[in-house]
Amino acid sequence: MFQRPANHRLASRELVALGTASQVPTRTRNHNGYALFWDDEVILFDPGEGTQRQMLHSGISATALTRIAITHLHGDHSLGLAGVVQRISLDAVPHTVPVTFPASGRRWIEALCDSTAYYHQERLALQGLSHDGVVPRVPGEVHGRAILRAARLDHSLEAYGYRLDEPDGRRMDPDRLAAAGISGPAVGRLAQEGALHTPHGTVRVEDVSDPRPGQSFAFVMDTRLCDAVWSLADGVDLLVIESTFLDRDRDLARDHGHLTALQAATVAAQCGVRSLVLTHFSQRYTDPEEFEKEARTVFDGELTVAADLDRIPVPRRR
Repeated sequence: MFQRPANHRLASRELVALGTASQVPTRTRNHNGYALFWDDEVILFDPGEGTQRQMLHSGISATALTRIAITHLHGDHSLGLAGVVQRISLDAVPHTVPVTFPASGRRWIEALCDSTAYYHQERLALQGLSHDGVVPRVPGEVHGRAILRAARLDHSLEAYGYRLDEPDGRRMDPDRLAAAGISGPAVGRLAQEGALHTPHGTVRVEDVSDPRPGQSFAFVMDTRLCDAVWSLADGVDLLVIESTFLDRDRDLARDHGHLTALQAATVAAQCGVRSLVLTHFSQRYTDPEEFEKEARTVFDGELTVAADLDRIPVPRRR
């Protein structure tokens, strides 16, 4: 049976699930860890214990990482940070890697980043979050045009979810460009400047192109249902969301600050999500099909019940 090489990329935008367990790892599921490839950016979300080894299995190098984003400071979402940071140092990653986290967890973040003796060569920028909004860029980081936002969730300690949005753009129409006599470098100037003067008159970018909606991604971990869950998920192309419990255990989910598969899928359905990834499964369940069956009662879009080392592409543009 053919197996794809570990470092094979499905697309320029895809999610790699490095670990999909909650609370404790199992024989088949590592602690949390998720790498989002988005053009030139690679964002590592919630590096739980064992993330560095899972990166090796997935062909993801520390040098590729452009940001680490942590939702909260429970161990299954953060204990792997120590190893990842030390690997960033060992590999002498030349660019700055921001580490985003709830501000109340700074003492744990600092402890993880300096947990053992090693020669510090890493270039980190620790960014503690204290309110909702755009996550600021820092000097020296690698980034594209997409905007990262954070919103406060409802868990047993301070937690934030994340959303990445690409600005809307334009899709150039080759036939209309040809009819207007525009080709080569002039196409780039037109896209940049918005209008171009030609011997036949002024051509606006709107005359030779169509709107191209930007793509979007949301990452929602440990939380009860709250306004931020809905706002983060609203209309995204790819939603990664915890579904720790099945709905028969909804009381446990509420008491421990988590979602059920039915709740997560309902959010996806009502928010118009195109591709839904369920993850962060309690060790009490052994059959992943139960999560799929429950989600399918309300959601009919693309659905992945994540397994370790799965690669899920961001859906093609509309």
